[in-house]
Amino acid sequence: MITFKTLTLSDIETVVSMMQEFYAIDNYPMDIDVSKALFQEFISNENLGKAWLIFSDNEIVGYIILTFIFSFEYQGKIAFLDELYLNENARGKGIGSQAIQFIVEESKKLALQLIYLEIENHNQNAQKLYIASGFELHNRKLMAYKTR
Repeated sequence: MITFKTLTLSDIETVVSMMQEFYAIDNYPMDIDVSKALFQEFISNENLGKAWLIFSDNEIVGYIILTFIFSFEYQGKIAFLDELYLNENARGKGIGSQAIQFIVEESKKLALQLIYLEIENHNQNAQKLYIASGFELHNRKLMAYKTR
């Protein structure tokens, strides 16, 4: 059985450990202390978003981070699915589909107008999962400007 638990301050060590595994897949840099501090800020301010641990048969197998944005174009609050991570043992078992279904249900409760996400080009499994779950390729290019 798959369940979801809202992330709390006591879960920070657990989620940061999984985040290290996630970031290692694509060799993303990660500062553990900074990530812990960011989670403290994020969890303490519900206006920033929501995060959940994913459980399969009472074992933690992943996490979800949904961050909030206000958009005039979309007439209200939208979200960025910042991270959806499943450990290697949990992949390919339908848990990702259930996690997305959970996110869609939560987005209705949160009155979100839209959910954006980004995927690495090489991650074909994630692309197939999101498309099968109703996400569409966007007709715009995502651009970024680093201020630091």
